[in-house]
Amino acid sequence: MFLVTGATGQIGRRVIRLLREDDQPVRAFVRLESNYSELEQRGAEIFIGELTEEKDIAKACEGVNYMISAHGSEGNAQRLDYRANVNLIDQAKAQGVEHFVYISVLGAQRGYEDSAIFKAKREVEKYLQKSELPYTILQPSGLASDLIPLAERLRDTGFYLIIGDPKNRTSVVSPDDLAKIAIDSVKIDTARNKTFPVGGPEVLRREEIPEIFGRLFNREPLVVNVPLAFLDTVRTGIGFIDPETQKSLGTLRTISANEFFCTEAEINDLETTFNMKMESLESFMTRYLGT
Repeated sequence: MFLVTGATGQIGRRVIRLLREDDQPVRAFVRLESNYSELEQRGAEIFIGELTEEKDIAKACEGVNYMISAHGSEGNAQRLDYRANVNLIDQAKAQGVEHFVYISVLGAQRGYEDSAIFKAKREVEKYLQKSELPYTILQPSGLASDLIPLAERLRDTGFYLIIGDPKNRTSVVSPDDLAKIAIDSVKIDTARNKTFPVGGPEVLRREEIPEIFGRLFNREPLVVNVPLAFLDTVRTGIGFIDPETQKSLGTLRTISANEFFCTEAEINDLETTFNMKMESLESFMTRYLGT
């Protein structure tokens, strides 16, 4: 039995889809207000609870062999990105879970002080590594699915927004590939107790992404490049009115200001370990947008 948190999210939903296609038993940890009907129709066992409640985590973990933590923070890094994962790890250890797969983020180890999410994920990584649980940590770069709204906007209007240096590099990863890797991590001995950066097969400059979309839609992109200084000014202004929102923009600032890409050696290791070829951004968008 698998337990998947973040089951209605981009990664979790795909994990459950693949598990059920393979007729694997899976328990989906969801909130009552979330849209989980697809998961139920696929045959997943639905567990309704709150990741902020220890008793719900303890109940959800009963009879579980493998855990895949794929939930996000929903604006509360302390309670969801950090504390909920620590409680999941503690329960996994107490209940004899055989393998814990944690979806972290590329760059978590770099010590970005402006993002509570990056800090929380790094602390969870360290806690899991010390837990004595068999684990695999996956550190994805940007998800290709996050770019679908931007691609659709370019298709419809020609407009594309880049915040920060357009020459910063990224390795955009297909969430379908990430879901497959998460599942296979519990089966492959060489994935045990390892951390894998996870990215697509190509290192792209951010300015190359609208060029790819332009080719797909046969449309010349109109790229608007917003400098980081403008974002900083906006954050400062918001801080006078709403300090919490100012803090929450720290993750956007971190992502916009830095490069997040995998090296060729890291991708080769990933493809060799999991016996797969990573999908390119252009291939992913062609599949999802039907171009």
